Amino acid sequence: MMLPKTENAIPLSPSLPIYYLQHRDHMLRYIPRNVKKICEPGCAAGVFGSLVKQKYDCEYWGIEPHPEAAAAAEKVLDRVICEPFDEHTDLEGNTFDCFVFNDVLEHMADPWSVLKFCRVHLNPGGVIVSSIPNFLSFSNVKEILFTQDWKYESSGIRDKTHLRFFTRKSMIRMFEETGYEVIQIEGLNPKKKYTFKILNALLLNRLEDMRYLQYAVVARVAAGPSA
Repeated sequence: MMLPKTENAIPLSPSLPIYYLQHRDHMLRYIPRNVKKICEPGCAAGVFGSLVKQKYDCEYWGIEPHPEAAAAAEKVLDRVICEPFDEHTDLEGNTFDCFVFNDVLEHMADPWSVLKFCRVHLNPGGVIVSSIPNFLSFSNVKEILFTQDWKYESSGIRDKTHLRFFTRKSMIRMFEETGYEVIQIEGLNPKKKYTFKILNALLLNRLEDMRYLQYAVVARVAAGPSA
C-alpha cells in the first residue's frame, strides 16, 4: 500500500521495537553529496532517512513491511511503500541515485536477485550504500569456538531473523556477482581490546578482517557486460 504524505507528526507506538528507531548516523558519510533521489528498503521508522534529508536536498523513498514503522516513516519521508522489498516490488518506473541497505541484505532470502533488480533502477553513476554484519568478527568466532555451539540471538550477528551471513570477502563477491564494483569498503565498530591487537600482530595481521562487527560497503554498477 502507498501511504500519502502528511504534515502532522504522530507519536510512535510504544509497541514499536527499538530496532526500528535506530538512527545509524555513522552511515551518513557514505551517502553521495550530489544525491537527489534515494530509496531505502527496510527504512524502519525513517530515522536514518530523516537525517539524510536534513543534510541533503533530496527526495527520499522508504520501503518497510512493518505497518507501524511504515506509518512513522511516512511522517518524515517523501514516499513510503508498506510491503516487503524484493525483485518484484513496483517502483512505478522510478530510478534513483542511491539505494540504502542498512543491516537489511542479511535478512533477505535472495539478496543477489534484489541487487540485480536495484541495478536496473539506478541512475547513471548511482550507488548502493549498505552496512552488513561481519560473520568473522572476533567476538562471534570466539563464542562459537569456545562454546562449540551455534546459538541464535535476539540481535547481533546471529540474529534469529538473519537468513544470510557474510564475511568481507563474500560481501565483495556478492556485489561483483550481481554486476557491481565495490568502490569503498570500511570496517565498522572495531575491536579495541589490547589482547586482540597483540594476537593480530603476532599473526602478522591475519586477523584484520575479524576486527570489525560490520562493514560499510559502497558499490556502483560495473562497466561492461552485466551479470
